[in-house]
Amino acid sequence: METVFRASAPVADAGPDLGPLLELPGTWVGNGFNLISRPDQHNNKPFFLELNTTRETLSFTPIGAPIPNRGSGQDDIFFLGVHYLQQISDGVTSGALHLEPGMWLNVPATTDPVAPASVVRMATIPHGDALLAQGSSLVVDGPPVIAPADSTPTFSTGPNVGQKLTGAYLDPFTTTPLPPGIPAGAIADPNVVLTEAISQQKIVETTVLIISTTTDVGGTTGGIQNIPFVVKNANATALSAIFWIEKVQNDDGSTFMQLQYTQQVTLDFLGINWPHIQVATLVKQ
Repeated sequence: METVFRASAPVADAGPDLGPLLELPGTWVGNGFNLISRPDQHNNKPFFLELNTTRETLSFTPIGAPIPNRGSGQDDIFFLGVHYLQQISDGVTSGALHLEPGMWLNVPATTDPVAPASVVRMATIPHGDALLAQGSSLVVDGPPVIAPADSTPTFSTGPNVGQKLTGAYLDPFTTTPLPPGIPAGAIADPNVVLTEAISQQKIVETTVLIISTTTDVGGTTGGIQNIPFVVKNANATALSAIFWIEKVQNDDGSTFMQLQYTQQVTLDFLGINWPHIQVATLVKQ
């Protein structure tokens, strides 16, 4: 069956709306997988590969009124967005892993600068990081296409910059045992956790949000700012993520809303870029 793509921009002259963020308000709960290589100076090792099965609650609340941005080269723009709070714990120990408050915005197209409609995510993380990621959205008739996510580290400096690591540094990526319930192959490609979760589902429509801190919208990109300790010891340099908001149909014809995402943060230490990849499948409550 041919996949059909549809633009997700709001109707012209209808005033600001949530557009592709429309289904987000509410509470989403589910499970996922976390892969992170982190410095291990405490144990006199260059790094430690941490793998977690995760339990997550992601809550969204609409911002109560249109947000005005005043124009000098064009007329004012108005748009809507949502607050969110993400809470992630270890699926085995229930220990806290991640806390993130932030916002998503549905920004209209502009003429100064010349830029298409976009979605924007702003977040703060207690480790001492603040980020702005922006990008685009679309609607797909049917299920999402989830490409593999490569967890292989690459050199960030030196003559081999950009090339994948080989040798002993990769041993933990083949010898570290997976957490309970995580499918084989998830270390090399964490997105297999997502594809397995929906392999038996009938997804009739998917809204896709594609963002990164390096995407150019209207001549500018987002970015990440970190406290000095983070910059020196494990610098978070970039984030990219895809969110799939899915309408799933049950055997009896009823439907429910599901949210899947894959996210990669690049951590730079030891002259190496280490992909920190986080995935989850959440159901709207």
